[in-house]
Amino acid sequence: MKNLLKKAITMMLAFTLLLGFMTAPPVHADNALFTIESENAQLTSDLQVTTQIYGQPKPGYSGSGFVWMQNSGTISFTVTVPETGMYTISTRYMQELSADGRLQSLAVNGVTKGSYMLPYTTTWSNFDFGYHKLNQGSNTIQLKAGWGFAYFDTFTVDYADLDPLDVQPVLSDTQATPETQLLMDYLTDVYGNHMISGQQEIYGGGNDGNSELEFDWIHNLTGKYPAIRGFDLMNYNPLYGWEDGTTARMIDWVNNRGGIATNSWHITVPRDFTAYQLGEFVDWKKATYKPTETNFNTANAVVPGTKEYQYVQLAIGDLAEQLQILQNNNVPVIFRPFHEAEGNGGLNGEGAWFWWASAGSEVYKQLWDLLYTELTETYGLHNLIWTYNSYVYSTSPAWYPGDDQVDIVGYDKYNTIYNRYDGLSGVPNEDAITSIFYQLVDLTGGTKMVAMTENDTVPSVQNLTEEKSGWLYFLPWYGEHLMSSAFNYPATLTTLYQSNYVITLDELPDLKVNNPIPSASITPANVEFDKNASNQNDKAITVNSNGNTLTALRAGANTLIETQDYTLSGNTLLLKKAFLATLPVGEHSIIFDFNKGQDPVLKVKIVDSTPSASIAPVSAAFDKAANLAQDISVALTLNGHQLASITNGNSTLLASQDYTASSAAVVLKKSYLSTLPLGQNTLTFHFNGGNNAVLTVNVADSSVPVPTGDLTVQAFNGNTSASTNGISPKIKVVNTGDSAIQLSDVKVRYYYTIDGEKDQSFWIDWASIGNANVTGNFVKLATPVASADYVLEIGFTSSAGTLNPGQSAEIQTRFSKTDWSNFNQVNDYSFKASSSQFINNEQVTGYMNGQLVWGIEP
Repeated sequence: MKNLLKKAITMMLAFTLLLGFMTAPPVHADNALFTIESENAQLTSDLQVTTQIYGQPKPGYSGSGFVWMQNSGTISFTVTVPETGMYTISTRYMQELSADGRLQSLAVNGVTKGSYMLPYTTTWSNFDFGYHKLNQGSNTIQLKAGWGFAYFDTFTVDYADLDPLDVQPVLSDTQATPETQLLMDYLTDVYGNHMISGQQEIYGGGNDGNSELEFDWIHNLTGKYPAIRGFDLMNYNPLYGWEDGTTARMIDWVNNRGGIATNSWHITVPRDFTAYQLGEFVDWKKATYKPTETNFNTANAVVPGTKEYQYVQLAIGDLAEQLQILQNNNVPVIFRPFHEAEGNGGLNGEGAWFWWASAGSEVYKQLWDLLYTELTETYGLHNLIWTYNSYVYSTSPAWYPGDDQVDIVGYDKYNTIYNRYDGLSGVPNEDAITSIFYQLVDLTGGTKMVAMTENDTVPSVQNLTEEKSGWLYFLPWYGEHLMSSAFNYPATLTTLYQSNYVITLDELPDLKVNNPIPSASITPANVEFDKNASNQNDKAITVNSNGNTLTALRAGANTLIETQDYTLSGNTLLLKKAFLATLPVGEHSIIFDFNKGQDPVLKVKIVDSTPSASIAPVSAAFDKAANLAQDISVALTLNGHQLASITNGNSTLLASQDYTASSAAVVLKKSYLSTLPLGQNTLTFHFNGGNNAVLTVNVADSSVPVPTGDLTVQAFNGNTSASTNGISPKIKVVNTGDSAIQLSDVKVRYYYTIDGEKDQSFWIDWASIGNANVTGNFVKLATPVASADYVLEIGFTSSAGTLNPGQSAEIQTRFSKTDWSNFNQVNDYSFKASSSQFINNEQVTGYMNGQLVWGIEP
């Protein structure tokens, strides 16, 4: 509940059961609980029963015919079920109008349950609307036209085949601490049989410093405390970080009050990341987690050597320091980092609420892997139960980091004010959202537990139990989301907390592990080392082995070498400055590996007071045109350092071949610069000490003329899925000149990759000048390029007429391969996922009389 943007989810969540995310159980109409012929249902007057469409028979239907729904109408029927519970509702249908699907709305007993996109099919097919609660006795089900235009043969209602919710207590981290494994054992034992109560605390000194406000309120109301307490480690960060007591409260909650701890991590980045220097103080007002408020490049955060990557490493170091304190105090944590990534949906970060998702699903998974690897391997943290926040969009599976790095799947339920379909407002929504729960179960094939990791209204115990909605725990956000009757009825909360179904703090078992083996310890636990040559010195550590034997010292994946990196004499261990000087600036953990007990960790902070090297300028322009291409000279101010390397992302430039260097300057050769892609390129200068320097090179090519003419082509894609069996270019041709244009002289080209050579089909859904006046042809490029091997060429007949100055012609098209195999749109030259309305698109080219007058060919 961190920002209002997350509340601004529009109709996308209405599509929660769309286009292939949900694994629908098969429809068995022959032995189902209930099946009705659509012609026997109650039909509004704008529907008709027929056996053919526009004179074309549609054989294969059952009964006397089928119902043809156009752009309006409602089909209603009643079904009697023997007991209250979850049932599947499905239909046998045909939809041959749109490859993008046609939207319909489902209501059960007068309550809208969402909108559903019926996929394109020219044969009678089954579509499952998912799991829905029906009451014992008679229930009314209605299907209402949204975008309409489909044919319905039968409707079927059957018992829901629910997952048994039998999850094995196997953690992704095979080195999990005993306390963490014991907690996992308990959670899997409870899962599907009970729901654990939880509550998020306010952070950062809110409630005038009273972090107990919500918890005392719950106790005063119900006589109980929640079993799980939600924390946030956001204030331990490299920018404005300060001690707000969160870690101490987590230890107290688990070790003294016997509760379970979960935490999220609202890690922020500087709003002006370009100007930010690593390690400098940034006021909290100049930091953000919103991608719209920062120039932080998330794609760089997973690229070693970039400033973004280094910043993330600093942030991970601050986080690891607190998690290490928790591990040292035997506190396991249900850990939920990089949460709510997909936001409003999409593959490429277009729906992101937080910076960590703004570069799309693939970068997000790399970022998750980076965090998982750093915490478990580099920092040796094994007290974490890794929790991933998912959604139920059709694109959601693409964001999942994988079973090997996830222990629990979470969902954040906010549907009291937003995303509710029952037509109510101003009152709590006690829906158990069971259909969403089982979709999330299906995400991992039932191998991971599913929890309500944030929520506004808590579901009623009646809905939870009747629907077999097996959420592991609930966790209301703080403040009004818990304590306002607009979100939660006090009576519902009281019933829930006092029920046998919900586990409260006093009902938790003892989740502590008594370890009879005394652990070794070290003093101090934190040291700082300055890489400035004049300030370097060895660091002495006192080791209390408690009868255990030191077997090794490890820094990440590296084992330190005795006598070379350190010496041990009696109880004194000396870390040598020669070794410490090799560590990069930032936080590091050195694990003291003993043969028994807990392994103490030394936190080493590396600083460098030596003035950093710098470059000038920090940005430059390069033109690929042969007569304008020039080397770029960059002045160096080394301040006692040496240039170690220059990188471009993962690539390292070759000295002498790509550049030459002296103590005063670097000359980037035009032969290398000419290989860079058009647009902004980032070159990182690495030195043997101090901070890196970054040169931004803006590459253009003035030898490629951008045509100017009297024609502008605007476009967007009706279907922005990365993988799809139908591409849907929407094209608008605009006359921006001073005289009329004969449309028959115009051609428009949309470039794409066919992704498997097949015959193709083209359709015109609508054209402002008349469908019959538009033509479409597929042209295979004689010389394919990386982003295009085919072109859809759209033309116009002589009957299309003229386009006067200022006028436009709009064409809505679709094309598919005849075997309906998928295209990958991401690598298509003309595809743009970011736009949902007509904008100028230079990658959709326009021609008059065969002459290019708009756009740039690939």
